[in-house]
Amino acid sequence: MTLKDKLAAQRIYLFLGALFITSLVVSNLIFQKFFYWYPVNVEIFGSKLFEISVGILPYPITFLVTDLISEIYGKKRANDIVIAGIFASFFSMLIVYVANAAPATSWSPVDNKLFTTVFGSTAIAVFASMMAYLFAQLIDIQIYHFWKRVTKGKHLWLRNNFSTFFSQFVDTFTILILLCSFHIIAWDKFAGLLAAGFIFKVLIAIFDTPFLYLGVYLFRKRFNLKTNEEIDLL
Repeated sequence: MTLKDKLAAQRIYLFLGALFITSLVVSNLIFQKFFYWYPVNVEIFGSKLFEISVGILPYPITFLVTDLISEIYGKKRANDIVIAGIFASFFSMLIVYVANAAPATSWSPVDNKLFTTVFGSTAIAVFASMMAYLFAQLIDIQIYHFWKRVTKGKHLWLRNNFSTFFSQFVDTFTILILLCSFHIIAWDKFAGLLAAGFIFKVLIAIFDTPFLYLGVYLFRKRFNLKTNEEIDLL
């Protein structure tokens, strides 16, 4: 690979990293709003499909990006992005904590009470989210590369979906356990939110598979990569 190609690959990696970190941080900031989408009239454990947090909307992007980075740049580069995302999330939590402690003026459009209502539990929420996320993402990367070795770089759909299905269940289960334990969400909502969140994430994972194929195809065409070949940025 020429120096020009390596520089192009490095720039793309940085943009993918920015997309990943932005999606992650935003999902942690907006998670307290819940929305509904009722494509079918079905209830599971007393909750309709789907009643889920808006924080779930950008989250599948993070798994799509890490799978793409895993496929093209390798396991180490995917883990580097995960660690950067953890750092960015905790740093954003620190900023929100300081902002929440700062007293609002009498004319502030957002007063102390409103700000605290929206962001007051962010510290606990981000901690819970990060623990769940870190565990899930590391599992996702490990399973992805396990199937990549087993299939020798073939059957992209298999490693993409199998790794995401399991890791998304771990993520959803872990964060709900933590949020319920901190009394941010009532325990009677646990089973319904777990089922709705996981099923929604499975549907999104299936939906994003063609986009992963497209991304891998474009990378291989641009950088003349063979099946199972990865870009070494060093």
